[in-house]
Amino acid sequence: MEIAAVGIIAFFALIVVYVALAVKIVKQHEQGLVERFGRYKDTRDPGLQFIVPFIDRLRRVDMREIVVDVPPQEVITKDNVVVTVDAVVYYQATDPQKLVYNVQNFVLAATKLAQTNLRNVVGDLDLDDALTSRERINAQLREILDEATDVWGTKVVRVEIQRIDPPADVTQAMHRQMKAERDRRAIVTEAEGDKRSQILQAEGVKQARILEAEGQAEAIKQVAEAEKFQKLTVAEGEGQAIERVFGAIHNGDPTNDLIAIRYLDALQGIADGNATKIFLPMELSGILGSVGAIGELFNGEDGAQAARRDVDRTTGSTRMTDST
Repeated sequence: MEIAAVGIIAFFALIVVYVALAVKIVKQHEQGLVERFGRYKDTRDPGLQFIVPFIDRLRRVDMREIVVDVPPQEVITKDNVVVTVDAVVYYQATDPQKLVYNVQNFVLAATKLAQTNLRNVVGDLDLDDALTSRERINAQLREILDEATDVWGTKVVRVEIQRIDPPADVTQAMHRQMKAERDRRAIVTEAEGDKRSQILQAEGVKQARILEAEGQAEAIKQVAEAEKFQKLTVAEGEGQAIERVFGAIHNGDPTNDLIAIRYLDALQGIADGNATKIFLPMELSGILGSVGAIGELFNGEDGAQAARRDVDRTTGSTRMTDST
């Protein structure tokens, strides 16, 4: 009985071990390769998988993206400058069967392949092109590595150049060149600023002078209009005054005696000055005749009184006409 019990326990233990060896779990980011007697049988998806213990073997392959750091290396550029270059390559498995069976150490193989092709790509460029064309280097290197690693069942996702370091003396020379270029740009910018400032200042002076000239022209025009209006107003006033005086004279009906007296008063005013010559109108001869007649009237008192009354009457009539 004891032997039978031990046999049953051993049998159940063997079943448990068998089941444990037969049940395999493939994770989400993995795929399983089943080998039977060392030969590829099939590929298993993530999840719970069963194999035949001691006959089959399950090899898990990580399908996630792999990062390969390319160590720094010295590369000679096309213009014979030694630069230190390093990069990072991102791979992703596409065929687990090729990745396992076509290459022994994928990381080492990918690193050496990236180093070799990086030297070739950078070596075909000048230093200036290598420093300013990282995107082109990345694209060209990715294309070369993707084609080369296709037989390994991987895909090159992207390539990133981390740094390209020229020698110290070349770096110092580049710094001096950049500083000189910046100084030149600063001088050019300052000169252009001064030029623009002078142009704007000249344009401002020109505009100010134009506005000043326009203002003076407008002022002269306004003054001329004012003088014209003043002269027209004065002329109209003088014309109206002359017309009124002329009308008053005709309405007063002055005699020759009164006219003669007025001429004498006017002559007194003309002679009261520094003039040495006096030009008299031609009609003065007739007026002087009237003056002679007035003299005869003044010889007698009656005649003088009559002349005064005549003058007063005529003057009063003239004054009344003016007031009207």
